[in-house]
Amino acid sequence: MKSLSKVSANIDGQPMFKYLDKARALEAAGRDLIHMEIGEPDFDTPKNVVDAAVSALLSGDTHYCSSYGLTEFREAIQYATERSRGFTPDISQVLVTPGANISIYYATLCLVDPGCEVIVPNTGFSTYYSTLKMCGVIPVEIPLRESNGFKPDPMELESLITDKTRMIIVNSPHNPTGSVLSSSDMKAIYDLAVKYDLYLYSDEIYARMSYDDQFSSPSIYDQCRDRVIVSNGFSKSYAMTGWRLGTMIGPEIVIERIAALLQTTSSCVSPFIQRAGIEAIRGNTDEVDAMMAEYKARRDMLVSGLNRIRGFECQVPGGAFYVFPNIVGTGYSSDDVVNMLMDGGVVALPGHCFGSNGEGNIRLCYATSRDKISEALLRIEQIFGVK
Repeated sequence: MKSLSKVSANIDGQPMFKYLDKARALEAAGRDLIHMEIGEPDFDTPKNVVDAAVSALLSGDTHYCSSYGLTEFREAIQYATERSRGFTPDISQVLVTPGANISIYYATLCLVDPGCEVIVPNTGFSTYYSTLKMCGVIPVEIPLRESNGFKPDPMELESLITDKTRMIIVNSPHNPTGSVLSSSDMKAIYDLAVKYDLYLYSDEIYARMSYDDQFSSPSIYDQCRDRVIVSNGFSKSYAMTGWRLGTMIGPEIVIERIAALLQTTSSCVSPFIQRAGIEAIRGNTDEVDAMMAEYKARRDMLVSGLNRIRGFECQVPGGAFYVFPNIVGTGYSSDDVVNMLMDGGVVALPGHCFGSNGEGNIRLCYATSRDKISEALLRIEQIFGVK
């Protein structure tokens, strides 16, 4: 048989799904596990959103639509952007995507040539690294240090910029640490993008999940007309992971090229799914608001419990639904701790899944019930003891 392509050899995938597969196999063999490894809301999609999709299906809204997306949905994105970020993008700047994850690939392929550089957070979402590697792009890592609240230092970031740099990736609220960049942090990074004429890719999938600190987007500085590309989606805040519905806002010429790529690879996003997105934006949000309040309560419960466990030190994250405790005090590596937790009935991820700078930490997702969080903490205490 002939060998596979060089590109295929450079596809790493997402490590969290590998841990999920391992956990599912253990469960099939009879193990009782509490899942805290996957960023998967335990809530169902709000009923009014589901009803909107069902109504669209029953009315025959099951055909092709524009690769850019339904006009009504893109208008809803304009409305949501005005309400949350204070500006209204032109409709030609708005693209509907099959989830937010693939937007990283779209932007990289359309904006960065092989051999060029992209500055990426370390720690950061694993898809950044896998996508850059697959596209032949060089990742230049900006360390996110616990001592700085897991936020990039703009001066250090500037020192990493070279004549090969084409784009900076920012993610706030941040996966895996839950850190939230302030408006001054974001402005400093945006100013660097302007100074060195770079694209700035802002991954805002957790934008609604900002609990203590006010959410800030670099899009407010150029209204996505020049260099900022915003990626967002419905998976996390609206409990719509399986729907695969995302959006991009960016400079018109960038969006036009990405739309052509989307057209080439997947034609369009199903119109009945976009009808659900319209309802999510314009409809009643009581269920969504209740989810956000519950996540905050779970965060506080988990952080408090982890900080009672011997060898664990956990900062309070400002957003998303992850904690990233330091486990150096246990005397074990991240892999060792995760394996011990798995043996004890709790599934977590080693920090190095999100870059080398994550070694010494683990990620736990609190998108699970308070009862399960309480039980998980008891199981962790049984392994490591209390302070």
